[in-house]
Amino acid sequence: MGPRKPARPQPAAKLPARGQITVVAEGTVAAALRTAFPGYSWAQVRRLCTTGKIAVGGEVRLDPALPLRVGTEVDWDMNRADPGRAAMPDFKIVFEDSQLIIVDKPQGISSVPYDRHETNTALDHIRKIWRAQGRQATAQPLFTVHRIDKDTSGLLCFAKTKLAERGMHRIFKNHLADRMYFAVAHGEVTPGRIESNILADRGDGIRGTNRRSTEGQRSVTHVFLQERLRGATLCKIRLETGRTHQIRIHLSERGHPLVGETVYIRDLRRAGGREIPSRRLLLHAATLGFEHPVSGQRLFFESPLPQDFAEALSALRVGG
Repeated sequence: MGPRKPARPQPAAKLPARGQITVVAEGTVAAALRTAFPGYSWAQVRRLCTTGKIAVGGEVRLDPALPLRVGTEVDWDMNRADPGRAAMPDFKIVFEDSQLIIVDKPQGISSVPYDRHETNTALDHIRKIWRAQGRQATAQPLFTVHRIDKDTSGLLCFAKTKLAERGMHRIFKNHLADRMYFAVAHGEVTPGRIESNILADRGDGIRGTNRRSTEGQRSVTHVFLQERLRGATLCKIRLETGRTHQIRIHLSERGHPLVGETVYIRDLRRAGGREIPSRRLLLHAATLGFEHPVSGQRLFFESPLPQDFAEALSALRVGG
């Protein structure tokens, strides 16, 4: 009598179209689903997550490795649309190797999550693209090395290894990266160098500078005139330092808030200045250049103006 053949794995019982479970032990989403659905393989429960069928606390979560506490409610709905098949915003990976990934981010997408519930971030969109390519999206770590505002479009870099992360932090800390932005600001902007110390709160609840110039972080912005517009100026901006909202603060405090500004617009409004309406903040991270932190190769990337920025710019041109 020959050796017994191993038993074939039994197919998973088909789940009802909708349902809910309560987590009984700390672990990941995938682990909770495996406990609740013992007939499902790890690959099958991971796919339930990555195709958008699983919600945690009422919010769809795509990461099978998301940690959960005891008592958390997890529900499934087989009729939810697969976000990987849905039309993505104009989000592109422009460079990727074993160490770095450079993306071109539309406005309206955060660089990183600002709370644990936020899912519309550059990190999320990178992983969506990886999943669509059949890659293990959660297996590859991504390290934040710099950020651009949610309402700013353009080029953004992440590191894929700790070695690259340390190298990129050194590059940005020592101002070794070439970064140029296009910005449209109210009024007739005068080109030149702007330097101030930026505080988290200038005294009225928003970031900015105050009279005690020794406080805060030293910030330097170089402004170049590109084109005079109707009631505004198209500028090229080169960052020497990279503080949060630096361009927006520096131009606003010179009396030239950006078109589409929603935070640093108070002074213009209080002075009764004419505010130009815009559906988006007219700030775009157009170039990014640096020496590769591992290989030493010189890298340089350019991002064209997005369509919504170009249309707003055209409307402000004389005769536009």
